[in-house]
Amino acid sequence: MKIGFIGAGNMAKAIIDGWVARKTIDTKDILIHSAHRNNYESYANRMGIKAYGTNSDLVRDADIIFMAVKPFILASVIDEIKEVVTEKKLIISMASGVSLAEINDCFGDNKEIPTIRIMPNVNVEINEGMTAFVRNKFVSDIIYEQIKSLFDDLGRTLEMPEKDFSIFVALAGSSPAYVYYFIDAMARSGVKYGLTKKEATEIAAQAVLGSAQKVLVGTKSPMDMVDEVCSPGGTTIAGLLAMEEAGFLTAVVKGIDATVLKDQATH
Repeated sequence: MKIGFIGAGNMAKAIIDGWVARKTIDTKDILIHSAHRNNYESYANRMGIKAYGTNSDLVRDADIIFMAVKPFILASVIDEIKEVVTEKKLIISMASGVSLAEINDCFGDNKEIPTIRIMPNVNVEINEGMTAFVRNKFVSDIIYEQIKSLFDDLGRTLEMPEKDFSIFVALAGSSPAYVYYFIDAMARSGVKYGLTKKEATEIAAQAVLGSAQKVLVGTKSPMDMVDEVCSPGGTTIAGLLAMEEAGFLTAVVKGIDATVLKDQATH
């Protein structure tokens, strides 16, 4: 099974890096091409995967084709390859905001191309990702489960309706940036009180990691856990109330709202 990537951005590399690290896919079965030769050829050489000169050549050799390109160029890339895409190929789109129906329209009504739409996040690189899945009617159950299994090796997976993909983008796809920002803000506070940035970042990152794992393995709600940490009259409740006074909850919700609106604007 040959897996081709059209596009060599951060997300494509994160997926490939995750699979290679876990030895899920043999490097000889991974193919890649993008518009930026210096970027994808150097990466291919470093990873031991095969670089192609054109998208069409890659599609001819690949069984599964990942469309790892920006939404606004997806249609033009499909137009370039559609003559060599057959019903025996599987298309997997990572383009935010572009529906399965829109992808099908790009290939033309006379083609029944099996297509899966996914939305991973960058944490697939360290096998702690979160990936949403949806498929069109031309994808068999066997193939669908095979692809989901590949991503189970990279973290957690979730099948969900396309109408919910925009909120998934906000909660999983974009949110790593928000979490990094939160960790950095905590670390800068540590520096304010005399810690080195490295020390403070390690402390904050480990606290976030442990807290997230506790939510995932536990049965209590996050707010129940908040209440457990907040002792009466203690330091934690004082800090929490100060954050809320500064608009912490509102800021988070507004950030999610803006992300959803931006994703929906690409439709």
